[in-house]
Amino acid sequence: MSRGDLTDAQWDRLEPLLPPIPKMGRPPRDRRQVFDGIWWRARTGSPWRDLPERYGPWETAYAVFRRWQVDATWTRILTKLQVKADADGIIEWEVSVDSTVCRAHQHAAGARKKGLTPGRPREDGLAAEPDDHGLGRSRGGLTTKIHLAVDASFHVLAAVITAGQKGDAPAFEQVMARIRVPRTGGGRPRTRPVHVLADRAYSSRAIRSYLRKRQIPHTIPEKRDQAGHRLRRGSAGGRPPAFDREMYKRRHKVECRFALLKQARGVATRYDKLAVRYEATVQLALIRQSL
Repeated sequence: MSRGDLTDAQWDRLEPLLPPIPKMGRPPRDRRQVFDGIWWRARTGSPWRDLPERYGPWETAYAVFRRWQVDATWTRILTKLQVKADADGIIEWEVSVDSTVCRAHQHAAGARKKGLTPGRPREDGLAAEPDDHGLGRSRGGLTTKIHLAVDASFHVLAAVITAGQKGDAPAFEQVMARIRVPRTGGGRPRTRPVHVLADRAYSSRAIRSYLRKRQIPHTIPEKRDQAGHRLRRGSAGGRPPAFDREMYKRRHKVECRFALLKQARGVATRYDKLAVRYEATVQLALIRQSL
């Protein structure tokens, strides 16, 4: 076993979550070996062609990585881990929402954009490949942004990929919509946190109205310009939004989760051309760190 590979205990937890082995066709390669190879690429950020020989052909590792992205296997594995954590009472449902910007390598650029119909169905049928491929250009070069919803026990409940220059507030409802943890005893999946924590980037009237409509308590500081505008209006400006400074200190959980996630160099720097591939890399890192 090489550094970074699955231990026997981790493989015992992961193996039941994998899709069944096809009964027809060529016998599949050792799936533990293939998974370790896929994770090696995400951990090191190396090109697929540089995969060490101990993991088998790089074409096999990439084919499995792509196929499991297309048929949403990575999404299902991550959901199963969330279900088990919720059934064990580990998920605390106090959710912190934030985003982080990741540099995109020049190899991540160049995906076809002409002829790409905005909102076309994604290969796995869950969402659409954005027409900008989740890449944006700023003074720092090509960047992409990861939005996370993290509970108080560091479990990631939702992840969304957007271009790096896009704001946090417009993606908030999309992140919240991704929170969907099925229940082991049946019934509707759980989608509503008991509390939401976010920084000033999410201090908008639309977001506060959205949370009040869903009856979700929240702790979001008010921006200075918003407070000044409210004070200038006098009594017509209304009361300031409630803010618990001690509760707000718990928001550091999402920052710590970003730091842990970026230990995978394939996440800290984006090398994937398509947003759906990069999202699969993020899901792979979350799965590996949850075992």
